[in-house]
Amino acid sequence: MSFSPTARARASVVVVSALATLAAGCKKDSLLQVTDPDILNPGPFSTPSGATPLRVGVVGDFIVAFDGNTDSFVTMSGNIADELLASDTFDGRLTINARRSVETNSEMEAVYRNMQRARTGAARAVSILATTAPTPTYNRGEMYMLLAYSELFFGEGWCSGVPFSSEDGTTTTFGKPMKTDDMFALANAHFDSALALADTSKRVKYGSQIGKARALMNLGKFSDAATAVAGVPTNFILATSHSPNSAADGAWSGATSGASRYRLVSNEGINGLPFLSSTTALEPRIPWTPSTRAGFSSQFTNQPNETKYGQYTDGVVTTGAAARLTELEAQLQANTQSARDAVYAGLNALRTSGAPIGGASTAIVTVPPMTTGSPTTQDAAIDLLYKERAYWLWLTGNRLGDMRRLVRIYKRDTEAVFPTGALPQPLAGTYGTSTTVTVPFSERNNPNFSGCIAEK
Repeated sequence: MSFSPTARARASVVVVSALATLAAGCKKDSLLQVTDPDILNPGPFSTPSGATPLRVGVVGDFIVAFDGNTDSFVTMSGNIADELLASDTFDGRLTINARRSVETNSEMEAVYRNMQRARTGAARAVSILATTAPTPTYNRGEMYMLLAYSELFFGEGWCSGVPFSSEDGTTTTFGKPMKTDDMFALANAHFDSALALADTSKRVKYGSQIGKARALMNLGKFSDAATAVAGVPTNFILATSHSPNSAADGAWSGATSGASRYRLVSNEGINGLPFLSSTTALEPRIPWTPSTRAGFSSQFTNQPNETKYGQYTDGVVTTGAAARLTELEAQLQANTQSARDAVYAGLNALRTSGAPIGGASTAIVTVPPMTTGSPTTQDAAIDLLYKERAYWLWLTGNRLGDMRRLVRIYKRDTEAVFPTGALPQPLAGTYGTSTTVTVPFSERNNPNFSGCIAEK
């Protein structure tokens, strides 16, 4: 996983490819011989020499869960939101797109298990590194940051009631179901731990600041969120690294490679944003090209290709643009025309001064300023801000959390936010009512878990 405080000079967490190969080799060989392949035996890594392979392994697990597979957090969340459409024949993806999430779904269970593996590994690494390699402290800070992001993603992507179990290599301690706000509060606390250990690492500091702000916004604490991102450079990128020796970028493999399982979409289900409108050629934040590809289901033809990510291009967790947008959202809470005017000016300032979108391009992206004038109602101002968020953070796993925040915090009707009505052709039927992905049936092996907790 790589991070960068600038758009042009990037530093990789995985600094030695041999170490990445070592970690991958261990996972493929000796570590697969344990009784449960999801449980890492900490013994070989509980030494100073094992600290780096342990840390690299956790980073790798996080990347796989976030954007390292066709089915990852980025594609799953974009599918239930309005960024992607399932161009598949498998119900696992089609039902998520149709907002009809169920417990039994093998494709989505894989995403859940990968994210739990990343979370559990990061939590375990925090305690091991504290003993075996306490310095530099930012290595532990990095583990806390990945732990917090995984908890944040569970709160945004899955239904209320996700349990966080723990493992020590031999024993599993089953966690109790957590409500959505409790997951965000836990993520916030772990981002604080990351910040306390960040030391000289700007990637851990800035990445954790933005993550903390995101958790706070999901709790409706907008002023605190703005304070959290103070000092984050606009040109910052928190990225995931992909190479021919690791999984391909998930957005590329999911929506661009061959007969892909997902399709870029525009104006999905009445409420979806016009991501691929006729003016997209003038919209550098959403790079795409037309093609004649068919989807995995041959009924889907002329699949658009996203060009934000290549096969092994770095993925994007967040950028400094999110920090500026967080500050503007906090300002908007004043609910006055002067605040709306200031936010409109701030959005144009971000457009014209520019920010990175990451992926295939690390250049600063500038956008022509809006000329419509500032909104005169609060609802219209919120709509504009969230459209700008969607464009700056396209295909970064942010959109579903934003849509849910519109429902949970701003009290919008779900059917005025999520895709609704008739499914787009060639799909038949109508959208359901899900706004999250259901915790999979396999979690019922946990005696504390009996299903999702009813919350929006």
